[in-house]
Amino acid sequence: MTQRLIYNVNIPRFFVSHRLPLALAARDAGYDVHITTSDGDLEQIEVIKATGLPFHPLPLAQHGTNPLTELQTIRAMVTLYKTLQPDIIHHVSIKPVIYGGIAARIARVPAVVSAMSGLGRVFSDSTLKATMLQQVVRPLFKIALGHPNTAMIFQNPDDQKTFVQMGLIQSANTTLIRGSGVDMAVFKPTPEADGKPIVLFAGRLMWKKGIGDFVAAARQLHDQARFVVVGYAESSSPDAVPLTRIQTWADEGVIEWWGKRDDMPAVFAQSHIVCLPSSYGEGVPKVLIEAAASGRAIVTTDTAGCREITHDGENGILFPANDIEALIAALQRLINQPELRQQMGQHGREIAQEHFSLDDVTAQTLALYERLLTDLTQDVQIEPLS
Repeated sequence: MTQRLIYNVNIPRFFVSHRLPLALAARDAGYDVHITTSDGDLEQIEVIKATGLPFHPLPLAQHGTNPLTELQTIRAMVTLYKTLQPDIIHHVSIKPVIYGGIAARIARVPAVVSAMSGLGRVFSDSTLKATMLQQVVRPLFKIALGHPNTAMIFQNPDDQKTFVQMGLIQSANTTLIRGSGVDMAVFKPTPEADGKPIVLFAGRLMWKKGIGDFVAAARQLHDQARFVVVGYAESSSPDAVPLTRIQTWADEGVIEWWGKRDDMPAVFAQSHIVCLPSSYGEGVPKVLIEAAASGRAIVTTDTAGCREITHDGENGILFPANDIEALIAALQRLINQPELRQQMGQHGREIAQEHFSLDDVTAQTLALYERLLTDLTQDVQIEPLS
């Protein structure tokens, strides 16, 4: 009998960029795969539908906080789960993990996988608002992760340890799968281009991702290298950097603004150094895995997630978060030493191939599904959430 699997991811774009290959592999492995995300971003929804995977839109606001609206989201998830009657659900990102976890217990779904791509702003910020939000989400996490046949995937051991120490989940119900995987045949090393070195920032345009520090370094080093920004803004995020600000920096000549790009292998081929000065609660930044797979030296912060893929002095340089002088020193070192950055790029490719390939991540995740579904034959009782 074919087993039904649902992927519940916050927004369509994130599903397409980080989980679509996994979903297709699960379908190839024989699962009846269904997708549910928020109902915005029609362009990315069409990408999902074009694969032939059944898509079910949800009234889910990524950054919404209205209690009534959030309750409607949970109710919609319960209805969907009761209608589709999945054997297993894979929740990705904070709202699907919490809301979907609660909904799965109400709907008595047999097996649940949860995945956090880093701890995000809720656990990485030290603001009063973040502290208060933590007090709200902690008990909700405990309820959501209290399913008797569950597993939570963490991308780095720091996050895994944090959740266990906070008592949100038992260690036995956690597993470490580093990142969402990168196709090593698509992202591959190319010779460095001639000319002034290009330092690349790529990703979501968020202040916590370090774009401000990147621009500060660019002001100091613009005569030695070209500083390029590639990415997109999430207008609903309170941490978003306005595109008008990006354009102002570009007009001043501090950076080059290349906009949102869908040809990232070509972008990495033009770059010489990839820089992510993040203080965000990262899982393992996919852009850094792609950079390593592409044979490019990395400069990033010595923080959870970033140091999983970046081994200091081996395939890049780590520096303390929010330390602009250390960032400038690290960039200057690699700008001035092409042989060193090329050597680091070679090591990065080896690290990516050994630990972060899409094939490995997919195999580990499918094996986790198999284990949870096998446990169902061993008299695991799924009680409804009272």
